[in-house]
Amino acid sequence: MKAIVDCNNFYCSCERLFKPGLDNKPVIVLSNNDGCIISRSNEAKKLGVEMAGPFFKAKPLIQQHDIAVFSSNYNLYGDLSWRVMETLRMMLGKKNVEVYSVDEAFIDLSIFPENELQAVAEEIKTTVETWTGIKVSVGVAPTKVLAKVANRLSKKYKQQYDGVMVLDSEEKIISALKQTMVGDIWGVGWQYAQKLKEYWSIYDALQLSRMSEEFGKTHLGGVMGVRLIKELRGEPAKDMEDELVSKKMIATTRMFGSPVGDIASIKEAIATYTSRAAEKLRRQYSAAKMISIFIVTKDQDHMLNFKKYGTISTYTTLPVATSFTNELIKPAVQLVDQLYEKGQLYKKAGVMLSGIVPDMSIQGNLFLPGSKNSERKLMDMMDNINFSQRDDVLKFAASGTDRNWKMQQNHCSKRYTTRWNELFKVH
Repeated sequence: MKAIVDCNNFYCSCERLFKPGLDNKPVIVLSNNDGCIISRSNEAKKLGVEMAGPFFKAKPLIQQHDIAVFSSNYNLYGDLSWRVMETLRMMLGKKNVEVYSVDEAFIDLSIFPENELQAVAEEIKTTVETWTGIKVSVGVAPTKVLAKVANRLSKKYKQQYDGVMVLDSEEKIISALKQTMVGDIWGVGWQYAQKLKEYWSIYDALQLSRMSEEFGKTHLGGVMGVRLIKELRGEPAKDMEDELVSKKMIATTRMFGSPVGDIASIKEAIATYTSRAAEKLRRQYSAAKMISIFIVTKDQDHMLNFKKYGTISTYTTLPVATSFTNELIKPAVQLVDQLYEKGQLYKKAGVMLSGIVPDMSIQGNLFLPGSKNSERKLMDMMDNINFSQRDDVLKFAASGTDRNWKMQQNHCSKRYTTRWNELFKVH
């Protein structure tokens, strides 16, 4: 049996954790640059606040109902996410927990007898909420897809199931599938859902589960469609996956606080993002062979498909794979000259590192002085100081000092769990 543990309205729950006065009151969290609404409490949903809706359009409704507003605080969310996942690992063992996203994790419960699953799921929920303060819902079923179905219904009918739903019989599975529309199935996108309804009159998960595997292969994306139908029938087709220790691509992207038109500011931003990507690269003991950058003009909608709207990008291949910030900043900043157009305004930029290899595989150069071959020690020292002191105490001059292009966070809460000077105070 598989389970999924899902944090309820995660970003809003993180904000409420240190502001208990917001319990049972409407709360929303905004995207980068305070642009759109990306998380809503149940109370905000009931008031009609739209998901992914522009913040400025929702302001009248927000003011009318005194809705609490927060900018995205990823330091806080990331740390609380780690605490939730670490709690699950401590309870069930690392090999039985698959972190699926910042607020979701799959769990292998095959080690427990089926008659104990309800009690185990309830204990998981209680323990996570007690240890971390984050409210969660738990769905248990024979497969991952059915566990997602159970989890969704446990939240939809919270009073009936109290956030825990276990599908441990055929009758329960059939009932759950009847209550799940095709558009709400994990792995069925909006376009597939429309096709299923219009062409084959398939409206719920039960109807889809009774289609043939050949139908899934032909009309639902090949192998993925076959796996989806098998999982809906209760046949496991998606195994638990090991945590990805080393990423094959590392990216850092940000919106600017306001549209930027001068090349100097864009170069500062690219240098800053490259520094951050290089830190991530060193953290997994890797080096990169290729560096790409992109910038997005003000007249483009960053919520839409980048390729369709022609985001401006370019890349270069390095002579030797490296993780040294200075060796990555120089080519990255030079690439800006190829993309920048005078008179144009830009609202977003990003850096991507690829061609990633283990840094131990890089051979030292006999024709360079020893100091050049030991720059990793300098980078490690810089990383340690920045990690302990925070806020980029040490940085390269190319990253700038004023950084007037930084994204807006006008409603940001404190980083209660990761900054000494912002620790939560109890009076």
